[in-house]
Amino acid sequence: MLGLDFPKINEILRWQDIFSSFNKIGLIAVLAAVIGSAIFLLAGSKDHTVAPKGIRNLAEIIVEFIEESVVMQTMGKKGLKWTPFLLSLFVFIYLCNVPGIIPLFQMPATARIAIPLFLSLLVWIVFIGTGLKHQKGAYFGHLLWPPGVPVALKPLVGLIEFFSTIIVRPLSLTVRLFANMLAGHILLVTFALLSEAMFQAKTFQPFLNIGGILPFFMLVFLTGFEVLVGFLQAYIFAILTAVYIGTSIEGHGDEADMAQAH
Repeated sequence: MLGLDFPKINEILRWQDIFSSFNKIGLIAVLAAVIGSAIFLLAGSKDHTVAPKGIRNLAEIIVEFIEESVVMQTMGKKGLKWTPFLLSLFVFIYLCNVPGIIPLFQMPATARIAIPLFLSLLVWIVFIGTGLKHQKGAYFGHLLWPPGVPVALKPLVGLIEFFSTIIVRPLSLTVRLFANMLAGHILLVTFALLSEAMFQAKTFQPFLNIGGILPFFMLVFLTGFEVLVGFLQAYIFAILTAVYIGTSIEGHGDEADMAQAH
């Protein structure tokens, strides 16, 4: 009745290739990598003898945020060497999230599972490699036969710990980022189409035309909310990565206790 023709889910998630095997999602990912790198390369080229301003000031704010709100909260001072890695993850993910509210792009690259899955597998390799480096063979030994647990419970607890660390962690990182950004994208599309349909309705005028203001306001609110969600998802991904690396360095105790101790 309203002329609302909601597109098939495939149409709002897939894009025509710009060239073979390279579409809008790939373009957003490339731009995120280039823009993120350019910010810190340009900041590094500025004169460090004068007070920071402009792009150097922005870069220092981001670095300080990662150090104080991610590294120090999870690993302490000894984790500061991981700042470049965590900084890169945060900036890249955020820049992949932001295009969801930018005209013409209107799609977060992380709303397609390939990028969240790749980043999660990268983190998986890093924290397992870190565990093997610091704990050697005891890394998997502590997983399968956790210390401080009654002997009768060690097989069960070890199985749960191994499954949660090796399988659940990368899956949860992937799904959390992907699902949140996809849900936000679908909500924005839904209210945009609803607003358009009500503004252009040819029946029950002017009631429906005026009523179109309501979904439009909701669209504006959700657009602002997605800015916050994009930031939070990048932050959560970075801080969970720091926690996983920290537990790989120190052993597989209680993650919350370790974070609180620092």
